[in-house]
Amino acid sequence: MAASLDFDSAYRQIRRGELAPVYYLTGDEDVLKDELVSLMLEQAVDPASRDFNLDIRSAGDLDGESLHALIETPPMLAERRVVVIKALEQWRRNARVWKVLERYVANPSPTTMLVLVHGAGQKPHADLSRKAAHVVIGGLDPKRLARWVKLRAERSGFAFEPDAVTHLIEALGGELSQLAMEIEKLAAAAGEHPMGVDDVANLVGVRRGETAHDWVSAVLQRDVPRAIGILEGVLSTSGVNGVRLVAGLGTALVGVRLARALLDKGTSARRVEQAVLQRIKQARPAGLGSWQAEAARWTAAARNWAAEDIDQALRSAYDADRALKSTTISDEVGTLSDMLLVMSARRAAA
Repeated sequence: MAASLDFDSAYRQIRRGELAPVYYLTGDEDVLKDELVSLMLEQAVDPASRDFNLDIRSAGDLDGESLHALIETPPMLAERRVVVIKALEQWRRNARVWKVLERYVANPSPTTMLVLVHGAGQKPHADLSRKAAHVVIGGLDPKRLARWVKLRAERSGFAFEPDAVTHLIEALGGELSQLAMEIEKLAAAAGEHPMGVDDVANLVGVRRGETAHDWVSAVLQRDVPRAIGILEGVLSTSGVNGVRLVAGLGTALVGVRLARALLDKGTSARRVEQAVLQRIKQARPAGLGSWQAEAARWTAAARNWAAEDIDQALRSAYDADRALKSTTISDEVGTLSDMLLVMSARRAAA
């Protein structure tokens, strides 16, 4: 069984023209799946013959018979045709169409490239993972995410100043689909000069110092008045909601708790920061900025917290998360403000 490929490995192979007869794309980054599919089409199908030799279909529109006809059709006046089938999760687990697909993948046509795309959050199909070129597409680390934003802007015809890239990522939390939409909007307003932080802040509607990253920082610094003061503005940001804020805060609090435990053991701050960074690299939590900067931030924040206070803060965040996911709660500002006040009261009592 061949090992699964990551995005970068698959991208390099396809750019070199090393094409597999069947690709199976899984993982949580659907935007990167679309980018990889676009590259496959560039390499595999002559634009002049795409009307005849390219089919892009949704799995929900196909049954066993129509799938068989689709993938067994030979190319017309070309060496190869490409069939892309998206949203495989639309097929029921025991549907006959899976049997048709499995038989084909075991003996694919040499003149057809089949690309199968499973949606985010779906468990990979075991047989396809073994027999197809399986590409697992996860999130980007902070450095690669910044490069992706710059490249996406260049393709849209404009450029960012470095600080503007950082602000855009912090404002939107690093979610690729949201970033892609905002970059398209920014492209319409871009001029000849690179966009700066103020340009991005004005056009995206997120002022400097009022991002989700800034809100989490205020909580970690135990600056409750500031955290409450910017909360409404942060929640008004496109793509940001209460559940997402609490998830980001929970990740940071777990990191701070680790740093606090190591400090309590007498570990030096430098070694604590290195240990926290190593855990971040292992866990690869989504939505973080520079991993090294986060490790330093969490280690510094640990000095503001006793271990029991962090434990209480995590319980408060858990309670807020449950409340926000309840259908009876609609006031996110109130729920999160209450959470912050409980954390503040715990500190005052201590």
